[in-house]
Amino acid sequence: MPLEGHFQRVNTPLRRLTKRERGIVVAGLVVTVAALLALILATASDSRPQPAAGCIYTVVAGRTGGEPVHGCGAEAEAICAHSARFDDPRAEKVVGVCREAGVPTSGKPGGPFSVR
Repeated sequence: MPLEGHFQRVNTPLRRLTKRERGIVVAGLVVTVAALLALILATASDSRPQPAAGCIYTVVAGRTGGEPVHGCGAEAEAICAHSARFDDPRAEKVVGVCREAGVPTSGKPGGPFSVR
């Protein structure tokens, strides 16, 4: 059987926060929101420059996550020629980057994927 005034007694705070304590909570929230906004704005832009002419750069699926594939000049041509021999999604992505960069996909195969 509920007791008279039991709900109010159980749900009444022991004491109210002082003005100083409320100010500290508000200041903490403001600092937290400002830090989050600064972090979001600092990381929102794309800071990686485009590869130079004749160079390729992409990230493809690897064994343990994203694997960067990059090269310039003859190395880029070898990577592109090697990737052009395959039809899996990884190779198709590399070949697409090669076409965007204007690097030929024919030539002597090589690069980081080849078995030596």
